[in-house]
Amino acid sequence: MINRRTFNAAMGLGTGAAAASLAGLQGVASAAPALAATAGAPTSFPSLKQVKAGLLDVGYAELGPAHGPVVICLHGWPYDIHSYVDVAPLLAAEGYRVIVPYLRGHGTTRFLSSHTFRNGQQSAIALDIIALMDTLKIHKAVIAGFDWGSRTGDILAALWPERVKALVSVSGYLITDRKAQLEPLAAAAEHTWWYQFYFATERGKKAMEDLDHRMQLTRLVWDLVSPTWAFDDATFARTAAAFDNPDYAAVVIHNYRWRLSVAEGEPRYDRYEEKLATAPPITVPTLTLDPEKDPFTLPGNGSMYRDKFTGRYEHRTLTGIGHNLPQEAPTAFAQAVVDADRL
Repeated sequence: MINRRTFNAAMGLGTGAAAASLAGLQGVASAAPALAATAGAPTSFPSLKQVKAGLLDVGYAELGPAHGPVVICLHGWPYDIHSYVDVAPLLAAEGYRVIVPYLRGHGTTRFLSSHTFRNGQQSAIALDIIALMDTLKIHKAVIAGFDWGSRTGDILAALWPERVKALVSVSGYLITDRKAQLEPLAAAAEHTWWYQFYFATERGKKAMEDLDHRMQLTRLVWDLVSPTWAFDDATFARTAAAFDNPDYAAVVIHNYRWRLSVAEGEPRYDRYEEKLATAPPITVPTLTLDPEKDPFTLPGNGSMYRDKFTGRYEHRTLTGIGHNLPQEAPTAFAQAVVDADRL
């Protein structure tokens, strides 16, 4: 989920912003929010690919022409590549080569060595994507993401801007500020982050390690953070299959414990985390999206993080949409990718 940085100011306030007026992709009828499955929409990706990259054997979906401009779509927690099952065909139809990887600990992505620490810290995940791009010989790509995917995209754009053609970041600037996370928030804000504190306990760790508890918890999160999304049991089950990964619990628990400074990272990532601790600006062309019904969305129609994006920039707020924005409003998300690429 998103960073707690500046979240305290958001509690109890609405965005007060209207949805952006989107023209719609060429050949797409409407950019209206998709609160239920669209008739005839795909329910799965074609056969997945696997490639060894960095510390991982990465599972990923790929659609579109092999030599088209590349878009890498990054999912969050507790989600998987199916957050983009409707977005990817739209972009592929526009001529993009769309790559949607399972993040470490998810789906068919596996660690190459049993001795590698199951690290969930932010720079480790970003370096996974750099390694994937290097292996696939992708020098530059549009990066689009939400939740963990937004954070990863923000880090790539901040530390390796030469690799990012443009950025689509749901919820804006999400690079984790561990020092800020040590400070208490208003009670209502802390309540919203309940799972983060739960994961800091051994009880929460045991819940994530037990598959039944894991599924109940992640389903509850879906319900809470996407209150207007009319997903069905089959939609959740399709994604939840990706949580049955031997490293899922370890990566997720470490991610949230590391953010709260109750777990240490690895020295190999210190130099990246030191740079990220300075809250570096993002200079690449960026389009940010705020989902109005997401309980983590900050007020002000993007103004709370506007100063972190110093290049060409556009912001949109989507009314009636929750946390899993690409799957709830796939046409609007796909349009944002196309428009960011043209900034």
